[in-house]
Amino acid sequence: MSFQFEQGEILLVNKPYRWTSFDVVSHIRNYIKSQPGLKKIKVGHAGTLDPLATGLLILCTGKMTKQIEQFKEFDKEYTGTFTIGATTPSYDLETEVNQSFPFEQIKDEAILAAARELTGNHEQLPPMFSAVKIKGIRAYEYARKDQQVTIKPKQVSIPVFEIISIELPVISFRIVCSKGTYIRAIARDFGEKLHCGAYLSSLCRTRIGIYYLKDAYELEDLRKNLQA
Repeated sequence: MSFQFEQGEILLVNKPYRWTSFDVVSHIRNYIKSQPGLKKIKVGHAGTLDPLATGLLILCTGKMTKQIEQFKEFDKEYTGTFTIGATTPSYDLETEVNQSFPFEQIKDEAILAAARELTGNHEQLPPMFSAVKIKGIRAYEYARKDQQVTIKPKQVSIPVFEIISIELPVISFRIVCSKGTYIRAIARDFGEKLHCGAYLSSLCRTRIGIYYLKDAYELEDLRKNLQA
């Protein structure tokens, strides 16, 4: 396969677990630069995925990096799991469980009702462990130093919040949401609706706009195509 990296390419990649989005960008940039005649090449990603998430990451090269902002505007689809009956400071597995609650009393009807309540347009408070900037500093930097700061809520849209399966304490879901929506914050709000706490225990991004994970490269396959 012939790539025109300087003219601009859109590369769909399945981000590996525990890789940062920048790790993927750096890895692909360095690999492209190792090709003859490509010592300088721009590579950027269109929408960050947390290290503990997997799934679709869109990379743009060369002149296509100027189009990155338009990709960030697209809606996104995720699948994953919430674990109820416990909370963590980061609302996911980046931090240890800090509180536990009984959950055996939670009925399926309450779980489905909580998902319905969180569907639609509403204000969402971003997590303290997030890249939101406060006075020019990322929120997670304050959080990791146990410094308290105020984060402003933002308007988000969640047109689809589907409960796929319930095997307590684990609940599988599919969510379609607007840009800037934090699935970890949905986990927090979901746990509050159920009065038993919850955290995000797994996450996979399956779609960004018209681009699907099923069409994405695994990193090893992409490297093989770059050599072809």
